[in-house]
Amino acid sequence: MNVEQVIASIRNVPDFPKPGIQFKDVTTAMKDPGVLRYIADELYSYYKDKGITKVVGVESRGFILGSILAYKLGAGFVLLRKPGKLPAETFRAEYSLEYGVDALEIHKDAISKDDVVLLHDDLLATGGSAGAALQLIQQFSPKSVLVNFLIELEFLNGRDTLPANMDVFTMIKY
Repeated sequence: MNVEQVIASIRNVPDFPKPGIQFKDVTTAMKDPGVLRYIADELYSYYKDKGITKVVGVESRGFILGSILAYKLGAGFVLLRKPGKLPAETFRAEYSLEYGVDALEIHKDAISKDDVVLLHDDLLATGGSAGAALQLIQQFSPKSVLVNFLIELEFLNGRDTLPANMDVFTMIKY
């Protein structure tokens, strides 16, 4: 197994969710046990010695690899969800989309100042949701924050919206 096989396992869906978008569907990669294992093992290898205590997964595809990484790293897993989905008190951050505004929420007791946090999502596009996620995490003032995406759409320059000194790792770049 290698990265090229992972790329080949990702389905491209034209004009989804709107015309002109070439959607990268990672569900086809996740359903293949060999591909899923390879991705999880490669990400674990990158992060295994970084002292991560919490992995924060962004709804919803970020929950898949995020929880696997948390398990493999011996870390806790924290959910970042769309508004109204978490049952206790939350912090909320809004971000802009091409077609409106969305938001993410996190429980107010999810992270401590002693945590080393890994933020995981499946895809970095324009950086809107990643920026909102980082804004939420940084409210807790953890020791450090690292960021991971399975896929980065480099032509959308989402990385430029993230702090320049932040450890950001992506496995696949388009």
